[in-house]
Amino acid sequence: MRKQEEKVLLYQFSDETVLAIKSVLSKLGIHTVVLEQDSWRQRIGFLLALKGFSQSTAEEAAWSFPHEMAVFHNIKGKRLDQVLQALKDGGIAHVRFKAVTTPFNLHWTLGRLCKTMDKEHAYMMERDKKPQ
Repeated sequence: MRKQEEKVLLYQFSDETVLAIKSVLSKLGIHTVVLEQDSWRQRIGFLLALKGFSQSTAEEAAWSFPHEMAVFHNIKGKRLDQVLQALKDGGIAHVRFKAVTTPFNLHWTLGRLCKTMDKEHAYMMERDKKPQ
């Protein structure tokens, strides 16, 4: 059985950080895709160049997501732990917004994934403020 290609989508990282991340991931044999600012309109599966996904022409209202985000595809379990540790060892600053692809979120737009992660992060921050 052929191993599925591991990929990481990078969204809104500085050029310097992109170079550092690419350096680390290339040593691990992981392909990186740097997304354009307006990529939020596209489905995750399309951004990963997966079969069956085509470019979206739907118009969506503009929105703001001022954070860096990494989306890991075909990387999970111990391998994901290894990749995250390699990034840390490579001096990559903490990336707050990280996601792993699922059969469901491959069909989401990047914008929907960003919005969902932003809501989840806000919930977790609020929850952590409450006394136990």
